[in-house]
Order: sequence, then C-alpha cells, then structure tokens
Amino acid sequence: MLSLFEMLVKGGILMVPIIFCSVLSLAIIVERAISLNRVQINSRELMGSVEDVLQKNKILEAISICEKTRGPIPRVLKVGILKRDRSHEEIKEAMEDAASFEVPYLEKYLAILVTIATIAPLLGLLGTVTGLIRAFMVIQLKGGLVNPGDLAQGIWEALITTVAGLTIAIPTYIAYNYFVSRVNNFITEMEKSTT
Repeated sequence: MLSLFEMLVKGGILMVPIIFCSVLSLAIIVERAISLNRVQINSRELMGSVEDVLQKNKILEAISICEKTRGPIPRVLKVGILKRDRSHEEIKEAMEDAASFEVPYLEKYLAILVTIATIAPLLGLLGTVTGLIRAFMVIQLKGGLVNPGDLAQGIWEALITTVAGLTIAIPTYIAYNYFVSRVNNFITEMEKSTT
C-alpha cells in the first residue's frame, strides 16, 4: 500500500495546485464555521427583549442590549433605535442600508470556496489528460512494444489527480451550500428586523 506522500508524488505536478486548493478550502471552511457560529443568536429573543425595553421607553437599555449582542441583527436593530425619531420609511431605509453593509461580511470568502469547488475537479481532469499523454508518449517511445509497467506512471497520474480533485471538490461544494444557506437565514432575519 502506498503512503499518502507516495500517492501525491505519483500524481505529478498538478497535485501542487490541488493540494493548495485543499488547504485553502479547509482554512475557509474552518474560518466561516467559527465566524458564523459566533454571530448566531436567537433573533426572536433579542427582538422581544428590545421591544420590551422600548415599550418602557428605555432607549439606552435597548441600545445596550444591541451592543452587548454579537452579530449583524443587533447592529441593524441598533441603527433603527438610533433613528427612532425619524419617519417609519427613513428608519426602514436606514436599517436596510445597515443590513446591506453586513451581507459582505457574512458572504466573506464564499466566492473563493465555490471557485475551489469548481476548479478542483478541472485540475483533476487536467491531470488525467497529462497522465494519459505521458502514457501515450511511452508507447510512442517504445515503438508500441510496451508492458503494463511502462504505462504505470502515466496511469497513476491520471487516476490520482482525478480522485484528488473530486475529493476536494465534493466536500468544498457541500460546505459552500451549507454556508450559503446560513447566510440566507441571516439575511432573512435581518429583513424581518427591519419591518
């Protein structure tokens, strides 16, 4: 049985960008998981608490609740509270503007993640093609008289890069869709808070 290092070497030069994609994907997945979990709150509970203190006309306490709570939703609510003396339309517009500033933070690195999910299998496919070219070059050099061992390096390269590309792409794409779903939930909650 081959070690992981031996398999990487047999995969050829295209394993370098594939490994880079793997490391970058893992780093982004960990970062997004931590970041999005830090800002996850019970928005109904937050809005209920803020509404309760606002009904008692405790504006500073409502602002304090928003400042003590992490995440985009309390920041959007705080903007609405600070604009409370304006018309309903102006308050809503200010909160929508605040929400639009939060979205890029929530979507941070997701474009890179989907790019990795897209290019990893393409890099694997390119490795397949280069591996097959290598195998056919051996056939040509040997004048058609080859044994299976002569073709092994090219076939190894073809198979390993394909497997590596797919092994990276599949979990990366799953993570991307999971994070997009989480971001969409945050956006929905922010939209609810502006009404």
